[in-house]
Amino acid sequence: MSYRVDPNFLLELKQYGEVNIESCFNCGNCTAICPLSTDETPFPRNNIRMVQLGMRERILESTDPWLCYYCGECSETCPRQAEPGEAQMTMRRWLTAQYDWTGLAGKFYTSKYWEIGSVLLVSAFVVLLIILLHGPVVTDRVELNTFAPVHVVELFDWIMLAGLSFFLLSNVFRMYIFTLRRGTKVKIPFSLYITEAWGLVYNAATQIRWSKCDEEGGESFWEKSSWRNHLILVFGYVTMFVMVVVFLKWFQTDNIYPIWHPQRWIGYLSFVALIFGSSVAIWGRIKKDNEMHRYSHLSDWLFPILLFLTALTGILVNVFRYMGLPLATYYSYAIHLAVLTPMLVLEVPFGKWSHLAYRPFAIYFQNVKEKAMERQEATAGALASAD
Repeated sequence: MSYRVDPNFLLELKQYGEVNIESCFNCGNCTAICPLSTDETPFPRNNIRMVQLGMRERILESTDPWLCYYCGECSETCPRQAEPGEAQMTMRRWLTAQYDWTGLAGKFYTSKYWEIGSVLLVSAFVVLLIILLHGPVVTDRVELNTFAPVHVVELFDWIMLAGLSFFLLSNVFRMYIFTLRRGTKVKIPFSLYITEAWGLVYNAATQIRWSKCDEEGGESFWEKSSWRNHLILVFGYVTMFVMVVVFLKWFQTDNIYPIWHPQRWIGYLSFVALIFGSSVAIWGRIKKDNEMHRYSHLSDWLFPILLFLTALTGILVNVFRYMGLPLATYYSYAIHLAVLTPMLVLEVPFGKWSHLAYRPFAIYFQNVKEKAMERQEATAGALASAD
């Protein structure tokens, strides 16, 4: 397969983040030191070399940038300060834009006005809907489900979920076309997609590869701070997402439950996880004390800030409701929706949060490809032996 060289590819990539790979002379130190690099996926060096050569299509067909968890060891030890870890991060942003058929991801990643403006626009639209569609405002007691009928909110939840699923999964399908249909010459049996599917679920749920990358601590989960903190954050937003979409009628209620009731402590656990995880991410960006946080794109700030504000406004709704403050409850609920909605509508299919799908699918696609190659080589070896 022949590839056309794009001399402007590096300039295009620089629009998505900090790229200093002109300094790289391909010593291979980054690949040698990376705990996740393999013979089949020798990143970061292979990706950097392809960018230097202007091989745009090769990067588009590669899953390698997604297999990097940005531990930063490659950047710390690079003799030329070429920042290979940040280069992988920039490639992931660029790939997110290429997978997105709407073009919005590219706009968000390359324009601060587009990203911030879109968040403000969606928030304003949500506030307008609340003003137009809210129910009676009861002020002598808290009646949240009168102000915001749960069946109406639930309907919007499911419409939003359907929209998010459509955009994100259609982008994942484009990723599949690029990486497996165009990016390999190996014939892949359909059975491999079934037998390797467990790995997709396993990696999405555990992010076990990150534990191999996070070697600063000890061997246990609690000693691996990067992996631990990210999993805590994942627990928080997955739990809260399930509560507000699947179990909304149970979660959004005017009933006053005791502190030990599951409806309350599940919500509180999710709140603590979200506040902890987002605060760690924001504080890391402020301190810049490790390689992962030395360079920050707007999207690196926006996502954890929106998560933090979502959790904060959500707990305020709970506090004001239990304190019996009607107007404070209704206003904080409106603000909560105005923060939550753009975070989901924009960040999940088009922004930084889309990596929740792209990374596990990249591992899945790579596993399928490698298994297919092993089968093909075994078949070729058997035929050669028979001859």
